[in-house]
Order: sequence, then C-alpha cells, then structure tokens
Amino acid sequence: MTNELVLYFSVYGTAKIVAEEIAKQTGADIREIVPEIPYDGNRDHYSALLGVAQKEHDTDARPAIKEKLPIEEYDRIYIGYPMWCYTFPMIIYTLFDQYDFSGKTIIPFNTHMGSGDGGTYQAIRKLAPKATVLEGLPVEMSDAENGPEKAVAKWLASLK
Repeated sequence: MTNELVLYFSVYGTAKIVAEEIAKQTGADIREIVPEIPYDGNRDHYSALLGVAQKEHDTDARPAIKEKLPIEEYDRIYIGYPMWCYTFPMIIYTLFDQYDFSGKTIIPFNTHMGSGDGGTYQAIRKLAPKATVLEGLPVEMSDAENGPEKAVAKWLASLK
C-alpha cells in the first residue's frame, strides 16, 4: 500500500477521470466518495441536478457518505470534486465534518465549466487548518474528458 490516496466525488465522471489519472501517475490508492443517496448522473437531467445542488447549498446540507473512508491510513490525500454552484458539492463539507485531516497533506483538484477552483482550495485550508494544503489543479470539464494526462503530469511535477 502506498501512503497516498486519491479521494474523489464525481457524478458525471469528469472528476473520476482526473482522479484515475492522478492515481496512475503517482501509484496512489484510489477511493470514491459515494453518497448514501445517489445523484442522477444523466447529463440530460442537468437542470434537476443543478436544482438539487442549489437546494443543498442554500440549506447548508450535509449529504451522507455511504461508507467509511480510510483517511487515517494515509499521509497525503488528493481530494477531487466537480464544481457545483461555484463551490464544491456539499458532500465535501460532510467529508471535512466527519474526518480529521490534522497532520495530513491535502492536494485538491477539481473539474469545472469555467469557474476554476472558485476559492475552494482556500476553503479547504479553513476546513482543515491543521493540515498542509498544497496548490490544487482545476481542470476544465472538456479537458478532463479529452485526456488530462499532460495537465496532471505538469501539475504533479510542480508539487515536488
């Protein structure tokens, strides 16, 4: 087992593509953050997903995570997610509410449709003040779908 984990949440699969590429290039273990109640991954229903995301954001919801994650086993954790409503999905707040990242190194990455990281990397620094948070990687959704290999390689090299 490596001492690195790629942890990701993905509904449409773009964050998953980037997560898998990071795991491939680093040799890190990989785990998905699976919600207790699944989201509709059909892109034809984007408006409905946007409505759910907005409602969760407006009510400060904490969607449940289906299974326990092995956070304590790793020192370096890549955390990935899509941007929803110009921030990360509320299940990422659940992650930081439920797990202690003290002493860990967090390396965020996200997929987006033009919003970059939307300030989420700074938000992670506030949610995990006793962790070291490195520079993240924002990947535009179409770039993720068309192959993030070069962007991931360049980013990983910049972290060393």
